[in-house]
Amino acid sequence: MNWFRRMMVGRYGVDQLGYALLAVYFVLWLLSSLLRSRLLNLLATLCALLVFYRMFSRQIDRRRAENARFLDLVRPIVHRYNVNKCRRNDKDHCYFRCPNCGQQLRVPKGKGKISITCRSCGVSFEEKT
Repeated sequence: MNWFRRMMVGRYGVDQLGYALLAVYFVLWLLSSLLRSRLLNLLATLCALLVFYRMFSRQIDRRRAENARFLDLVRPIVHRYNVNKCRRNDKDHCYFRCPNCGQQLRVPKGKGKISITCRSCGVSFEEKT
């Protein structure tokens, strides 16, 4: 294992984009084996080669920039997923949007009809919790 560490010195390694490309590779490989498609097999092979190229690359600044662009593209999707996951797991609160500014507001559940005041714009409105 020491030889591998010595070989990887000065090389980029694996990052989030590498893991995403690896996941795309496995999906394409599975689909190509199920559908017996040469095109999907070729795309899967290209994804695998791209993963290895990025992993063994010595151009660390370029790979970091690629990963940063990928994370900027994926960040809104991941954020929305995490927020929705938290809301589904939150059994004690209801979520409403302010009709004036669109701010997301969290209020306790089971209080009946209550008056909600937006913290950002100060508009008050009534909702049933």
